[in-house]
Amino acid sequence: MGYSARRGFTNGKVSGAARQAEMQQKLQQMQEQMTAAQEAVEAQVFTASVGGGVVEAKVTGKKVVQSVTIKPEAVDPEDVEMLQDLVVSAVNEALRQADEAMEKGMSGVTGGLNLGAFGL
Repeated sequence: MGYSARRGFTNGKVSGAARQAEMQQKLQQMQEQMTAAQEAVEAQVFTASVGGGVVEAKVTGKKVVQSVTIKPEAVDPEDVEMLQDLVVSAVNEALRQADEAMEKGMSGVTGGLNLGAFGL
């Protein structure tokens, strides 16, 4: 182990500053990959159909309801609550699909690491 006034103690291994720079570069690459994965999911449209296909909801990866389609046979003036339940169910399922796709995309980048503690 040697000593230098500029570099401090050295033992032939990578210095702390070099290690930190390498880690920052890896984190930046991971952040870029996460952004790309997020954008890919946000560009998708998720479709859910319920009630045997009488109600269909389309939601973007940004969790914006794009459309709700209701077939005429689903409309029963005597049972409006059932139709409301079907619409809610279809929208919730499409949102669940969007969430699942986002989680899958992020875990592919992070290797399954939970980065919630870092605010990511």
